[in-house]
Amino acid sequence: MTSSFSFPTHIRFGAGCLSDLTKHLATLGVSKPLIVTDPGLLPTDAFKSLEKISGKGWAVFSGVHPNPTIEDVEAATAAYQAGKCDSVIAFGGGSALDVGKVIRLCIKRPDKPLLPFDCEADWSGLAPCITIPTTAGTGSEVGRSSVIIKEGRKRVVFHPALLASVVVLDPELTRGLPPKLTAATGADALVHCIESYTSPVFHPPCDGIALEGIHLIGQALARAVKKGDDLEARGKMLVAAMMGAIAFQKDLGAIHSLAHPLSTFCGLHHGTANALCTPFVMKFNSERLPGLYRRVGIALGLSQPDDASTIDYVSSLFREIGLAPGLRAYGVQESQLDAMSEQAFEDTCHQTNPVKVTRDDLRSLYQLAL
Repeated sequence: MTSSFSFPTHIRFGAGCLSDLTKHLATLGVSKPLIVTDPGLLPTDAFKSLEKISGKGWAVFSGVHPNPTIEDVEAATAAYQAGKCDSVIAFGGGSALDVGKVIRLCIKRPDKPLLPFDCEADWSGLAPCITIPTTAGTGSEVGRSSVIIKEGRKRVVFHPALLASVVVLDPELTRGLPPKLTAATGADALVHCIESYTSPVFHPPCDGIALEGIHLIGQALARAVKKGDDLEARGKMLVAAMMGAIAFQKDLGAIHSLAHPLSTFCGLHHGTANALCTPFVMKFNSERLPGLYRRVGIALGLSQPDDASTIDYVSSLFREIGLAPGLRAYGVQESQLDAMSEQAFEDTCHQTNPVKVTRDDLRSLYQLAL
């Protein structure tokens, strides 16, 4: 058995560290970045902090959708070319970060489509990219992939060259994040850590990172939701989200396979979709592999954890932050379950679930979560 372990991303963390942005650009030898973001961020204090640094002199593309599409990528690429930019600042949640990272391949080869994705493409010489998350969830700022919707399906573009040149983790930028979005993105980070830790892929460094991420989230998530100005909690959540994304280079599990169709079919926020499916998948897995979640419980601070108490804790945490189970409450209809189950089974994440799942298993889990 052989394995490959890699943690190369340069990360800057700390309240106020956004102020060093122009220094990072100078170090990278660039000066005309395209800011890639979404329209909801434009009136926020976080974006105003970025504008103070840019002097409003940098090009901005703000057309990224909550679940980014290939059209978003194409429009952002056109904005980069029209502005004669030399770099990318991806600013926002996972959607903006995914689009910002991946347009660099489109810029490099404008005559070729991004999707279907060609993993054998020439990835050398991509434009520098600085990723700046304003949510603590996806961890896309340190990710090697971008998830883009084309023709109603989420497609993954994956390559180490997609890694950002610099990551800026400034908890000040997340202070204004509303409680509902803080909860959904935080749930996403927790699921990343749980699924990566329980994935059977051999990667001890990622296991340790995932467990510490779980520990930080157990300390900070409810605090960040209830008191948005708690910079310590905000900082811990930013770091934990980043750690979750580093850890899931091990891959994920059935929770994510179920969550992806809930976004494409029903428009659910990815973190919310994960939270609504998590207790049912954890119970399914633990019944077939007892003891799977004991160390997750230890990381969460339980004194004598077993699978049941750990699942109960996670379920209670999600309820506490406003993510009570029940897909129907989010508009999901039973008539959609067959098509979603088909798409969930085609999703590759469940292939590294700790126990094997069938299409029927995924359909049953949707039914339980309904």
